[in-house]
Amino acid sequence: MNNDLSWMLDGVLEIPGALHAVLVSADGLLMASSKGVDRDTADTVAAAMSGVQSLSRSIGFFCDGTDLKWRQTLVEFDGGWVFLISAGDGAYLAVSASTDIDMADITFRMQQLVGQLGKALTTPPRENIGARP
Repeated sequence: MNNDLSWMLDGVLEIPGALHAVLVSADGLLMASSKGVDRDTADTVAAAMSGVQSLSRSIGFFCDGTDLKWRQTLVEFDGGWVFLISAGDGAYLAVSASTDIDMADITFRMQQLVGQLGKALTTPPRENIGARP
């Protein structure tokens, strides 16, 4: 797990009511998690969030559009929320929160974090692959 990314995820927890954050690859693998999330829990959440995102994308047609791009999934429970958004190509950010979270505030913070993560996750293209000096 990437400790630099984990440190970045901890920043979203500064919002009152934010509980945990997990960065997930499209195939359900854990990329990073915030402090206080043990590895087994983070792996389980990563796999589940990949499935949630896939299911969410599959029902875009229900909004009467053909090429609608999935942006966010929000799941409500008796005791809280789970927010799931795209974090760039092949990555998703999931944040859990208590019921008293300011939804506009957490969504804004998540979008800011995605911008930061995009820079951290971007790898410059390889050049001169296989070239010999």
